[in-house]
Amino acid sequence: MTLAQGETTPPLVCGLDTWMPVPARILDIKDENFNTYTIRLRIEDEAARNAYRWAPGQFNMLYVPGVGEAAISISSDPEKPAELEHTIRVVGSVTRAIKKTGTGGIIGIRGPFGTSWPTEGIKEKNVVMVAGGIGLAPIRPMIYWLLHHRDHCKRVVLLYGCRSPEDRVFAPELEKWELNSNIDVLVTVDNATGDWTGPVGVVTHLLRRIRVDAEHTTVMVCGPKILNRAASWQFLQLHVRPEQVYVSLERNMNCGFGQCGHCQYGSKFVCRDGPVFRFADIAHIFAKEEI
Repeated sequence: MTLAQGETTPPLVCGLDTWMPVPARILDIKDENFNTYTIRLRIEDEAARNAYRWAPGQFNMLYVPGVGEAAISISSDPEKPAELEHTIRVVGSVTRAIKKTGTGGIIGIRGPFGTSWPTEGIKEKNVVMVAGGIGLAPIRPMIYWLLHHRDHCKRVVLLYGCRSPEDRVFAPELEKWELNSNIDVLVTVDNATGDWTGPVGVVTHLLRRIRVDAEHTTVMVCGPKILNRAASWQFLQLHVRPEQVYVSLERNMNCGFGQCGHCQYGSKFVCRDGPVFRFADIAHIFAKEEI
């Protein structure tokens, strides 16, 4: 992906050899829902910790000795880099082992890797963020950034959808953001349970509730493949330019810097050229199933 003018990707700081993880201590583990948790980490080496910088949308490789590595998006505040949060869905041996390591345990970390959400490119624009399920985790740092730099852009909207109220991640923060006049938050669920009184339906239905100024809007989408496609196409149909639609893709990533080939996406590598792509750069392969 070609970054917007003025955008940069922070350099790697976790070791001179990008294959070598550095130790990080788990400070806290918080359950988000029945199969998702957030860990808070601190890099043990003081020099590496002080040098560590990252941008919203980037990810780290988290390593458990004897088990393996997994690419996990950073979900914390980019302006508080001394402690890092990663929100993890339990889907395999590494994600289970990280939680089993427990508070106070040590895991390895490499990164940060990948491209970020645009920041300079949204100056004086409206920003609409669309997230589904755990897709809110890579967008959460962008929300923090926007709240820190609220005068940088105009209207800020978050549209979030998940299967049920119990499946929400960062539920207390969502409720806090809903009360914040600096950001418009709409949350929908596929199945209303308990005392849920909010919208019901897929997250793209929330587009009916907002007005999109196509010429002056930047869109950021992160979620399952079907959501990424549906949301992107709907914004294009609303005449938002492909250059102003950004999508974060999920792929099997093993190395983090485009050497192993596991995350190849057409002529690109998701770990190096993504995970945040400008739609205009991947439009020719975005709808192809076998890529």
